[in-house]
Amino acid sequence: MSARIGHNQGPPLEEPVADAFVRWRWRKAHKEAWKNPPLSILKLRVARAEAAGVSYREYMLELLDTGRHLQAADV
Repeated sequence: MSARIGHNQGPPLEEPVADAFVRWRWRKAHKEAWKNPPLSILKLRVARAEAAGVSYREYMLELLDTGRHLQAADV
């Protein structure tokens, strides 16, 4: 079946069907992202978070979201 005029063949806007494997992979990825780093890295990140004026959690959320380490000028 061909798409109507003006349809860009993009993904559907409805939520995808609940899939146990997809939920399992997201949970596993979340655990891996938030696992405890080595103590030296943890201390470095806490110091950088304090220098930027944010909490460690906010610092890590930014790092996981953008891949950038926050600087004091960013806040």
